[in-house]
Amino acid sequence: MTQRKFMLDEKDLPTHWYNIQADLAKPLPPPMHPGTGQPIGPADLAPLFPMELIKQEVSTERWIAIPEPVRDAYRVWRPTPLIRALGLEKALGTPAHIYYKWEGASPAGSHKGNTAVAQAYYNKQEGVRRLATETGAGQWGSALALAARLFDLECKVYMVRVSYDQKPYRRVLMETWGASVVPSPSPDTNAGRAALAADPGSPGSLGLAISEAVEDAATREDTKYSLGSVLSHVLMHQTVIGLEAKQQLALAGEPADILIACVGGGSNFAGFTFPFLQDKLTGTTKDLRVVAVEPMASPSLTKGRYVYDFGDAAMTTPLLKMHTLGHSFMPAPIHAGGLRYHGVAPLVAALYDAKAIEAVAVHQNPTFEAAVLFARTEGYLPAPESAHAIRVVIDEALKCKESGRAKTIAFNLSGHGHFDLGAYERYHAGTLEDYEYPEAKVREALRDLPKVGV
Repeated sequence: MTQRKFMLDEKDLPTHWYNIQADLAKPLPPPMHPGTGQPIGPADLAPLFPMELIKQEVSTERWIAIPEPVRDAYRVWRPTPLIRALGLEKALGTPAHIYYKWEGASPAGSHKGNTAVAQAYYNKQEGVRRLATETGAGQWGSALALAARLFDLECKVYMVRVSYDQKPYRRVLMETWGASVVPSPSPDTNAGRAALAADPGSPGSLGLAISEAVEDAATREDTKYSLGSVLSHVLMHQTVIGLEAKQQLALAGEPADILIACVGGGSNFAGFTFPFLQDKLTGTTKDLRVVAVEPMASPSLTKGRYVYDFGDAAMTTPLLKMHTLGHSFMPAPIHAGGLRYHGVAPLVAALYDAKAIEAVAVHQNPTFEAAVLFARTEGYLPAPESAHAIRVVIDEALKCKESGRAKTIAFNLSGHGHFDLGAYERYHAGTLEDYEYPEAKVREALRDLPKVGV
């Protein structure tokens, strides 16, 4: 009988996070101060982040030790299983071997807890009492709400309004863990009030919610800001996923030929692929393909420009060099809320620019078609974000069927879709719309890019 699930013991839990900055061919372009246009220093970030996270953000050490209290919290759900998708393989009639890393085993139902726990720990160590953050689909907000509870911190979450309305049970979950949740734009901040004045019916955006959370943290001495994606320390915390997956594929005796993960800000993609990309960047592996999948409605890699831009709509964050659709980008209200960001993590952007990874954009209906097939063959109902990866996994597996070549394809299933049943209902009813973000709107948003002389 073919082995279906590959499990690790608690003793196999990674002791260190992997920092890909140690293996880049050239240093990551530095964040720039929005006022001076010069590289920012630790003092510029201190109002928002604890010093230990600031150090991790700029570190080029290859391995960063995971504090034991963080590893202890991880043990509740980690290591997570790697599962062979035998049902999906059979349905497709493909010679490909398909594996998925199942991150929905966490209490919050997604991969986001891997960094939420770490960030809550470092903030608690430095005497912070309260955290402010944003969330799109609610996976990140849920994870931080739980992490804040574990370390006895208050938590304020600005949730993108369209997701706040579409996914009320994510809000209930956050509130159950003690967080305060408001729809963004909200009347609680200057950024939110300005957005509501301009458009009282604004669906919100992740960039705008970031503006609100950053303003909240910057105006209170007891509060720091937590981010669920994009920044380098956040992506590094997620590498426990790929480090475990490498061990598990070794147990399966099958090195990966193709790695696939969805990308919004980049935490899911980076956490799964960066430990494998270490081998590619250092020349240990040459033929590995790594594919980032994004929605046609928010195509930052495939249609954006690789330039410096603000991380938020109100232009308050440091300038980051990334593939961006422009900080004024207002996405369509698609159901994959975690993939609606205007940019992508600088580390992911740099790897794409260096052609170390590939990127593809897919529509909503083919994505949900893939998700339903996966649910019917594997049982797990995937989050719409991860369903984008599944779409491309199926496409690649069908290419293997056509060519007769058996390849090993692995992807990150970042969470369950139990709070996304409204989207599945619309798909089954035939009312789910496909939307491709127009090139003209990209050009319009990119007119407002900041001027940086580097």
